Amino acid sequence: QVQLVESGGGLVQPGGSLRLSCAASGSIFSISAMGWYRQAPGKQRDLVAVITSGGSTNYADSVKGRFTISRGDAANTVYLQMNSLKPEDSAVYYCYVGSMSKLRTPQTSWGQGTQVTVSS
Repeated sequence: QVQLVESGGGLVQPGGSLRLSCAASGSIFSISAMGWYRQAPGKQRDLVAVITSGGSTNYADSVKGRFTISRGDAANTVYLQMNSLKPEDSAVYYCYVGSMSKLRTPQTSWGQGTQVTVSS
């Protein structure tokens, strides 16, 4: 099993910034990708940003130029720096990890979610 611990959500005014963190632990042999999804009430869960083990990144069009995903010095951590936040960025943000277990089986893991609210 893989455990994901997220932190960094909260309430921020429009135009403000937040930084989300996610640390993975457990049965992980290697990580292929880490990322963030978000889900607003009544909507589907959508990709926000992803970073592969090789450092390639991909962003939703709605966050390009405002959000930055990065890996931490500790290999199993990922960050999402969110700048110029808008009310429409309000959602529960979920950390995602695609990895190979210590038994060499592919696995996907999700965090418990952290609420981001952008409001004045």
